[in-house]
Amino acid sequence: MESAVIAAVCGEVRGDFKSGRTRSLDWRLAQLKSIVDLIKKHEEDITEAVAVDMGKPSYECFASEIFPVKSACQLAIKNLKNWTAAVNVPPLLATLPASASMKPEPFGVVLIISAWNFPFLLSLDPMVGAIAAGNAVVLKPSEMAPATSALIARLLPLYLDKSAIRVVEGGIPETTALLQQKWDKIFYTGSPRVGRIVMAEAAKNLTPVTLELGGKSPVIVDSSSDLKVATRRIAVGKWGNNNGQACVSPDYVLVDSSCSTKFIEAMKDTLKSFYGENPRESMDISRVVNINHFNRLVGLLDDPNIASKIAHGGEKDETKLYIAPTLLEDVPLDSKVMSEEIFGPILPIISVRSIDEAIDIVNSRPKPLALYLFTKKDKVKEKVIAETSAGGMVVNDCCLHFLTTTLPFGGVGESGMGSYHGKFSFDAFSHHKAILTRPFWMDIMARYPPYSAHKKTFIRCLLEADFVGVILCLLGLKG
Repeated sequence: MESAVIAAVCGEVRGDFKSGRTRSLDWRLAQLKSIVDLIKKHEEDITEAVAVDMGKPSYECFASEIFPVKSACQLAIKNLKNWTAAVNVPPLLATLPASASMKPEPFGVVLIISAWNFPFLLSLDPMVGAIAAGNAVVLKPSEMAPATSALIARLLPLYLDKSAIRVVEGGIPETTALLQQKWDKIFYTGSPRVGRIVMAEAAKNLTPVTLELGGKSPVIVDSSSDLKVATRRIAVGKWGNNNGQACVSPDYVLVDSSCSTKFIEAMKDTLKSFYGENPRESMDISRVVNINHFNRLVGLLDDPNIASKIAHGGEKDETKLYIAPTLLEDVPLDSKVMSEEIFGPILPIISVRSIDEAIDIVNSRPKPLALYLFTKKDKVKEKVIAETSAGGMVVNDCCLHFLTTTLPFGGVGESGMGSYHGKFSFDAFSHHKAILTRPFWMDIMARYPPYSAHKKTFIRCLLEADFVGVILCLLGLKG
């Protein structure tokens, strides 16, 4: 799509927002209900498109792509009237008589740039929040998931208001042209490298951004853990979560050296129980998205410092974009596999002598999107919570915070800024306007020049909520 066409699309959407239609609760509810209707009627099409792009199993597609979007719509429909209502807050004593409130209002015209690894979810889920907040939307799906992108571009105009909600397909040229337009909010999901580009373009117009990025999400396993349960939950969070191609997938494990051998053996048993003796034949695991990512992952395994560290797996098939679930044992901390986000079916497992050593390793790296801790000890839990920083944390499981709509989901530092999900999605696309209202009937003359010593004393008492001093001033006994 040419730059001039993209500029025209953005202009049309902005014109529609200016008409005020998207601010209406009826309009918002109608769009949200239409998304639910779209999902109900096209669940099979969505599943098929995601399978074409990712080889994603149908159950996984429902749990991680379809259900969260449908659930987000239903939550917004149920709560929209309350979310959009003004919230009264107490005014400052010095402003009385007055009322104070906060009223959410839409930012305006927003750009959502989606990612390929959850191509339906990461396109529609932010859009739910943007629509609920009353914005007009331009969506850019990922060109790396072409089947899902094409499906979204075909279906959305059939169900949603196409004058206020538009889809722009394409690759880097189209994304570049979109970023050159003026937006009222940009929501980007993807890599930190591209996130920096998005933020730099947004800064030219002082456009607020939400950046949902990634990073190396660590798992800490202490000696008190139930290893059988822990390995199941880590494995499903890794290989059952788009085969490790998810921003919240466990990236590496730091396990107490006293149980590291048992942990690795338990993980091998878990993988065999999940995917059989030959995972290549399993219908319950996704494939690597494309040949470029396949070659990148193979390059990590072919590193001379890593090849000898393979404790399980390592098999690969370029024709099927298949890499077996792979465990690496005690890889060097300065190796490439420990320096960049893996985003694939490879899991380094590193022995540590203490929880302090594990914390030091986590804190020596950029702040992760997620941190997972397995322990039965409250003191260990409290210590890790207090001494580490991450976008989110799960204790004794993996990734489930992503589905918990009462929790904000987002990163910190290198792993992103801003958050969404549930009410937090509505807030991400809303400006909470502060409103103070006062009547004409009472005017405190002490606030106006010229300022006498008595006026200054009275205002000081008023600002400091010194009620006795205010009364004494009014009675002429002070100041």
